Amino acid sequence: MSSAAPLVRGYEVVIGLETHAQLSTQSKIFSGASTAFGAAPNTQACAVDLALPGTLPVMNRAAVDRAIRLGLAVGAKIAPLSIFARKNYFYPDLPKGYQISQYEIPVVQGGSVSFLLGDQPRTVRLTRAHLEEDAGKSLHEDYHGQSGIDLNRAGTPLLEIVTEPDMRSATEAVEYAKALHALVMWLGICDGNMQEGSFRCDANVSVRKPGAPFGTRREIKNLNSFRFMQQAIEFEVNWQIDQIEDGLAIEQATVLFNPDTGETRAMRSKEDAHDYRYFPDPDLPPLVIAPEWIERVKATLPELPAAMAARFQGTDGLPAYDAAMMTQSLGLARYYEAARDLCQAPKLVANWLMGEVAKRLNAEGRDIEACPVPAATLAALIGRIQDGTVSHNAARQVFEALWSGEGREVDALIEAKGLKQMNDSGALEKIIDEVVAANAKSVEEYRAGKDKAFNALVGQVMKASRGKANPAQVNDLLKKKLG
Repeated sequence: MSSAAPLVRGYEVVIGLETHAQLSTQSKIFSGASTAFGAAPNTQACAVDLALPGTLPVMNRAAVDRAIRLGLAVGAKIAPLSIFARKNYFYPDLPKGYQISQYEIPVVQGGSVSFLLGDQPRTVRLTRAHLEEDAGKSLHEDYHGQSGIDLNRAGTPLLEIVTEPDMRSATEAVEYAKALHALVMWLGICDGNMQEGSFRCDANVSVRKPGAPFGTRREIKNLNSFRFMQQAIEFEVNWQIDQIEDGLAIEQATVLFNPDTGETRAMRSKEDAHDYRYFPDPDLPPLVIAPEWIERVKATLPELPAAMAARFQGTDGLPAYDAAMMTQSLGLARYYEAARDLCQAPKLVANWLMGEVAKRLNAEGRDIEACPVPAATLAALIGRIQDGTVSHNAARQVFEALWSGEGREVDALIEAKGLKQMNDSGALEKIIDEVVAANAKSVEEYRAGKDKAFNALVGQVMKASRGKANPAQVNDLLKKKLG
């Protein structure tokens, strides 16, 4: 939970998130219909998804496996017995007139997610994670003023992950969401594709004066990008403060965010649980999860991010921040390990991944899996820095060429661009002699105790060598020359 929460215009912000993660099963939660994305409308909705007379839902075991995986990863309790309920409401894309969900006894209870906010550790408590089915989708474009209903998503398995109201800023909410997003992909339970709706968040936002009871919350629905989440929460916070400062009461409501205007707007008054008339689904027996089932799932879990980060600190000697950054995603961790094993330089690899590689990936909106410079190639480049073949500046030029596709071989690019570092001490001494002779004033100032004069002489040597001299070697030889 956050401490020393920042205030916005004298108010404390209180945020809780509800995240819908689409589970990576091939079929739906209660039927054998496909969950593949992109099919023609209404081609993947079967009779069970529509609750046609005579059909009965059957629980998808793979969906339960994935819920257990998350529960184990976040340190939650896995309920030995949980109940499915009918959540009753009418909406055109809900053909049953109800949604099968969990209410009183969810499958995953408690747990927490930890992450970094800047360089400060944060932990957000989880209330629960429950299994449920998705609804269909209403389509309002390209229908000549009418709306269409696509029921392909109806029955798609979701895990709804609900936090306690522990977050105190839009930035903290986004960092939590990113950490959860990385975790569900790390575990292989969700593909994390926000554009396709596989991972989407609802933000419950309220404000209060420090020490006051919680304010009335408004729920921002279906945030499918981290940038939109940041914008939506910040707008909503300021809107609520404006209302309160004007003497108006905040009414509980469900709101939508318009990315074109950057504003939230009320969609409907917010329902409470009793409005949905929850009751146990008569067609589904209680879900019983025996200890043996949990143990089988536990045996399949990958090494978790926190454990891997601790290993990187212990065996590789990485600082805590670097280790946390290297475990932001499983793909990044695997890339780091591959490059580290080849060049045996953990800190240098981490520096490059947090620096040049991250900068270019972020600029182009790519993930590490789409990095055009393979781990082996980066390791080879770092190896040439280690053995003195190139300077750090020259290595960045080589990396630029590798990224843009000028070549694939590190050594060939170094030769072609003439970036090989000058390590010949005889040749360097000759250049140093010339620089010392031509800069008598700087020499005199250095001998009088002015360190800046020494740096000026080093700069002249590097300039005379066209940047190819080994800086460390230049420093040593110049100090010997100057006594």
